[in-house]
Amino acid sequence: MRPVPPPKTYRVKSFGCQMNVYDGERMGELLDQQGIKPAAEGEDADLVVLNTCHIREKAAEKVYSDIGRLAKHGDPIIAVAGCVAQAEGEEIMRRAPAVSMVVGPQAYHNLPDMLDAAISGKRATDTDMPVIAKFGALPKRRKSAPSAFLTIQEGCDKFCTYCVVPYTRGAEISRPFDDLVTEARLLIDGGAREITLLGQNVSAWSGVDDVGRSVGLAGLVRALAKLDGLGRLRYMTSHPADMDDALIAAHGELPELMPFLHLPVQSGSDRVLKAMNRSHSADSYLKLLDRFRAARPDLAISGDFIVGFPGETNAEFEETLQLVDAVGYAQAYTFKYSPRPGTPAATMDDQVAGEVMDERLQRLQAAINRDQHAFNTASAGKICDVLIERKGKHDGQWLGKSPWLQSVWIDTAPGSEMALGDLVSVTLQDAGPKSLRGVMRETIPA
Repeated sequence: MRPVPPPKTYRVKSFGCQMNVYDGERMGELLDQQGIKPAAEGEDADLVVLNTCHIREKAAEKVYSDIGRLAKHGDPIIAVAGCVAQAEGEEIMRRAPAVSMVVGPQAYHNLPDMLDAAISGKRATDTDMPVIAKFGALPKRRKSAPSAFLTIQEGCDKFCTYCVVPYTRGAEISRPFDDLVTEARLLIDGGAREITLLGQNVSAWSGVDDVGRSVGLAGLVRALAKLDGLGRLRYMTSHPADMDDALIAAHGELPELMPFLHLPVQSGSDRVLKAMNRSHSADSYLKLLDRFRAARPDLAISGDFIVGFPGETNAEFEETLQLVDAVGYAQAYTFKYSPRPGTPAATMDDQVAGEVMDERLQRLQAAINRDQHAFNTASAGKICDVLIERKGKHDGQWLGKSPWLQSVWIDTAPGSEMALGDLVSVTLQDAGPKSLRGVMRETIPA
């Protein structure tokens, strides 16, 4: 490649999970530190970082499609980051000459040095997976949104047969307790009133607290809840095998821990769960939810589901619908099974036909949508605080989240004082399938 002028503007385009959003924010902070500015909305950027996700079907092909569009328009410096970068590595460099940098999710702290190489006309790949090293090399957090993400744990040791995460993110590692408290404090000082703790298996986090005690996620949550200025805490994504009594108790005892639990189950069939290498059964999952609801009766439950896993029969899919009926999800993410290269399920017999998966997904989504609407309808009349996250489409309209992670819109009178980050006391009304209206009662300024 030929030498190019140093970029003046950048854009990070993140796909997939919340952890990718966090990583994208951190890459932006690294580039800010180099004096490169975010490109204005609608303007071409000199440097584009595609922060990729490998979970969805044909993820790599979508990346190549994006690369092709970028190469034809504006000729920016192109970097591919994230899980596709980790999985594809040198293959991206071979297939896409327009790409200057390929950097995996554990190595993006090296982005500035790789950019220097790209400016000089050299192409660079870094898919090393050092334990925790990137976090110490990242800049301190500064300005934050009202609701901010904080990665506390990465990687997974569960090796579900459909999942590529252990190969793209590595083994489970936990960031040190003190580092997390420090970063949370910086996020709060930068404007965050709510922090969501993130991990591929966030409930596996463990560490040593400020007085030398070994603690799990519950201990970390209790410490963060004490930070002045923090109004709300959430965490995701968890595995049923790592949910302990201390975490259940925290849901019943900490007002800062929001009444929302995202706990993937994937299937309601025990045979399918075993084939997926999930360590729980449908019954043990339901009993675990019962324990959480006993501690926090108003808890909203969210989950993940995969339909059409190899060998799944109609009867086994019906068991998934029965589990959905038993839980009454406030929301959930639903996916068709798609084979990920290198995972055991990709070579299993009895792959389910696409049209069968389509039909099952539609039925599952209809059941989830039904229950989400029912949950929202049952919320009408409740008084709660809504965290204002952005302005709405209309003058005087604001949007935010309830404690149960419902979208709530509020119309204010002309001249009303409200700002991002306010906690607004509202009465919930007009429940719809995806959102509710909040009638203002009181504003608690940031």
